[in-house]
This record gives sequence, C-alpha cells and structure tokens, in this order.
Amino acid sequence: MTSKKVIFWAFTVALGGFLFGFDTAVISGAEKSIQQLWGLTTVQHGFTVSIALIGTVLGSLTGAIPSERYGRKYTLFAIAVLYLLSSIGSALASDWISFLIFRFLGGIGVGISSVTAPLYISEISPANSRGRLVAMFQFNVVLGILIAYLSNFLLVGMGDNDWRWMLGVQAVPSLIFLVAILFVPESPRWLIVKRGRVEEARQILSIANGGIDVSGIVSDIQNSASASTQSNSSASIFSSQYKLPLVLALLFAFFNQVSGINAIIYYAPRIFEMAGLGKSSALLSSAGVGLVNFCFTFIAINLIDRFGRRTLMFIGSFGLIATLGLVAQAFYSGNLGGYAVPVYLFIYIAFFALSQGAVIWVFISEIFPNQVRAAGQSMGSFMHWLLAAVIAFTFPYIAETLGGGNTFMIFCGMMVLQLLFVWKLMPETKGTSLEQIEKTLILH
Repeated sequence: MTSKKVIFWAFTVALGGFLFGFDTAVISGAEKSIQQLWGLTTVQHGFTVSIALIGTVLGSLTGAIPSERYGRKYTLFAIAVLYLLSSIGSALASDWISFLIFRFLGGIGVGISSVTAPLYISEISPANSRGRLVAMFQFNVVLGILIAYLSNFLLVGMGDNDWRWMLGVQAVPSLIFLVAILFVPESPRWLIVKRGRVEEARQILSIANGGIDVSGIVSDIQNSASASTQSNSSASIFSSQYKLPLVLALLFAFFNQVSGINAIIYYAPRIFEMAGLGKSSALLSSAGVGLVNFCFTFIAINLIDRFGRRTLMFIGSFGLIATLGLVAQAFYSGNLGGYAVPVYLFIYIAFFALSQGAVIWVFISEIFPNQVRAAGQSMGSFMHWLLAAVIAFTFPYIAETLGGGNTFMIFCGMMVLQLLFVWKLMPETKGTSLEQIEKTLILH
C-alpha cells in the first residue's frame, strides 16, 4: 500500500517539475517582444532563447555534487531559491545582459531539479508505485508548460511590458515550493549509503511503505552499498561495471530530444505561423499543445506501473514516427493554412506524453545503483539538456535553411532509431526494487 505521506512528499518535490516546465515554456510568449525591445540580431535572439538551456546543461552536469554531499532535501531547497531569484530578476531586468544572467540562473535550477527531484522520488517510493510517483514529476512539468502557455495567452496585449508579467508570475509558485520543501524528509537511501543513519532511514521507509516491516528493504540497501564498496570504493560512473546503465541513460536522453519535442515547445507559436496560422491562432494552438501534453501525461501516470515502461515506449515510438512523417508531408506538399499541421502535432504530443515524456525521468532514476545514482541521473540529464540547448539554438536556422518538411523528416528518422533501441536494448523495470534492478544490470 502506498501511504498518503509518501504521495504528499512526492507531490511536493514534483513541484520542482512544475517550475521546470513553466520556466521552459514561458519564454515562447516573450521571445519576440524581447527581440524587438533590445534590437537583437538573429544570433543574439537564438542565444537569448537558449541561455536558460545553457544554464540547465551546467546545472544537470553538476547537480549530482550537492545532491551527494548535502543531501537531496537541501539541494531541492537551493533549487527553489534559484527559481525565485530568476523569476523576479528576469521580470525586472533593465538591460539584455542582466536578463541573460537571471535566465541563466533559472536554467541552473531546472538542470539540478531534473537530477535531484526524480532521484529523490525514486529513492523514497515503494517498488509497486514508483513509476506513478516519479512520473508525477513529469506531470508537473507539463502542467507548468500548460500554465505558462495559458498565462502567456492571457497576459499578451497588456502593454509594452506584458512579457515582464509573463516571466514574473513564476515567483508565486517558486515561493510555495520554497516553503513546502521544508516539510519533506531526507532520502532514506542517501541517509544509509552516504551517512550511515540507518534508524532514521528505517522510520522514513516504514512510513513510505504504509507501516510494514522494512527490514528487508534496509538490508538490501546496506548490502548494495557494501557490494559497491568492496567492488571498488573509488569507482566512478564511467567504470566498466556501470557501462550498461550509463549507455541506456545516454541513449534514452538522446532520443528524447531528437524527437524534436523542445523545438516544438519553445517555438510552437512560430511553427504554427509557418503552417499558415495568424498570430492569435498560433498562440492559442500553443496552449492546445500544453493541454494535450497535460491530459496524456495524466493518462500515462496511470498506465506506467500497469503496462510497464518498455510497452509505453513501443507504442509511443510508432506514434511519433507516423505523426512526424505526416507533418513533414504537409510541409512538402504545401498543404498549409488549415489545421492539418496543428492536429498532427497535437497527436504527436499525445504519443510523446504517453511514452518518452512520462518514462524518461522514471527509467533513468531506476537503472543506477545507490552508490552512483545521483551521478548517473546527472549524466542522463546532461545529455538531455545538452541536446535541448543545441536544438533550441539551431532550430530557427535549420527550419529556415532546410524547410519544414526536411526538418520534421529528420526528427521522424530519429524515432525509427528509437524504436530499434527500445526493441533491442531497453529492459523492463516495473514493479522491481531498485536494488533488484541493480543486480540485473550491474556486474560487481
């Protein structure tokens, strides 16, 4: 039985995902106004949109360090502070450079959050509900994206400074997250593996697992830590024994981004204008993207522990291949001006939310052993955000140079490769304890 307290803890930590999603998508409504305000060139504009992603890359690469040294809880508190500073600073920025600095700080918060939040939820959740609870993080990400799109739609036209309100409203959920994180306990696995505080961890695990005897779970965690220490006390994430989970995490994150998801989220209004919609219709269609993403992520949360991670990835891969191919065909044929492209992209978002969107943070947080889970999560997140930054920076140039048809056909081809990855390499992890997954994937 999943206790109400562990659901509360998971949901509180997943609020970091809400801010992650809001911060990621909110720039889509402000980017054109910012470009005009400071007279940015095409290169400067691309840099402005992607600066948060550059911060995210840095945050994801270094996120394991505070998570391991100071614990998951205090790292999450620091993330909340970064979000609060970024939202207020970006909204009040008086020049381009200060705007870049505050957006960069927010990006660092997103990057560390993508490491620490799924990591924490994975480590505190019972095995039979871990997928659903970790996927709550992604649910909050897409909720944040949806609210950002809707907020942008409602605030547009409030004057020359409407973009400041779009960015500044994020301070409210940032403050809520800052306070709420004080009421969650530390990760029990971190307490045992990094601090040796077994009894404190036992109490937290007992609450999380509905009051049952958790002696077996505690013993498995201790044995896992002992086996890793005996194998190689100084082993890094790049050691040969961790080769398989590292390859799985890096490939999973790679395919997540080469699906084109962040290009669509960041440039949704621009893509819909390319497809022949007017500005207001494009913004409203962007809100539709957020709504579809939200609804199908909610469905995925309820399926991930029932059908498993691998099954959802199979279904999603076929759907992504089909929808991206249809979008490419619409651009090739010039069948633009109607609602064909938005409809295809809505279906694309549905398949993405059912598969990659819901599974990525769950899967990467499960496949590494306790000793290097933070470092492994960091590497998977780093790959994810590095490619997100590259794609966000280059998408306007690629779409303009190659055209919509060729651009979406490249994304389609990458999803064919993803299907092969799921078929040949991806293991199923549903309903299995983290320590049992370790025994399957790691050679001590």
